[in-house]
Amino acid sequence: MAAKKSQKVKAGGRISTPTRPSGASKVGVEVKSSPRAPTKKAAPTKKAAPTKKAAPTKKAAPTKKAAPTKKAAPTKEKMARQGVGKKTVPARREASAAAPKATTAESGLSQGDRAPSFQLMDQSGAVLSSKDLAGQAYVLYFYPKNDTPGCTVEACAFRDASEEFTAAGVRVIGVSPDSTASHQKFRAKYALPFTLLSDPEQRLASAYGVWAMKKNYGRDYMGIVRSTFLVGPEGVIRNVWRGVRVKDHVLAVQAAAEKLS
Repeated sequence: MAAKKSQKVKAGGRISTPTRPSGASKVGVEVKSSPRAPTKKAAPTKKAAPTKKAAPTKKAAPTKKAAPTKKAAPTKEKMARQGVGKKTVPARREASAAAPKATTAESGLSQGDRAPSFQLMDQSGAVLSSKDLAGQAYVLYFYPKNDTPGCTVEACAFRDASEEFTAAGVRVIGVSPDSTASHQKFRAKYALPFTLLSDPEQRLASAYGVWAMKKNYGRDYMGIVRSTFLVGPEGVIRNVWRGVRVKDHVLAVQAAAEKLS
């Protein structure tokens, strides 16, 4: 029989049991633990094959715009209602200086017509009206522009014949679209003794039919057609000169003016 283990009694009455050394069996036989087999390393996981990229989708072809529909040709009845194809006859306006209008050199006032009324400023800024000329014969000569060759020659010719016009009792008045300041310089430069009226909006020129379409070097434009009108004391146009050629023109006007007296 196995010997009993000796027990020692400690102070206080408690029994202390000696501890076994680790690895000893209960019967005192030493048991060796068998060595553990080494654990196998886990096989490395295979990497997943890369996924193929999806092929890009093709863009849809742009849709073609629908061709615009053609408008149906107007019927003859509709054209008749709208007055298409009919020639319109412009209404004849009374001669006045109220508003400018386009004319041709052949249109406008003629001999025997009543002279249009007007109210314009002269070279000094003073207003001259047709009422101020009532009972007096006068010459209205229209010219394109101050201090240009043809206009200067014409103005100086009227200047040189001023005494003859005064003796015939006829007042000379020049008219152009130039400003009053331009008239003042032009008058002073050539010592012109007569009045120059400023007609910047071509109202009086249009009333007399001298603001018209002109041609120069193949270009069409609106401008003053050089013209002269002799008005009697009763306010009726006695003589008309259109498309004036400057040379000897003043002599013809002077001769007509002398016949009024």
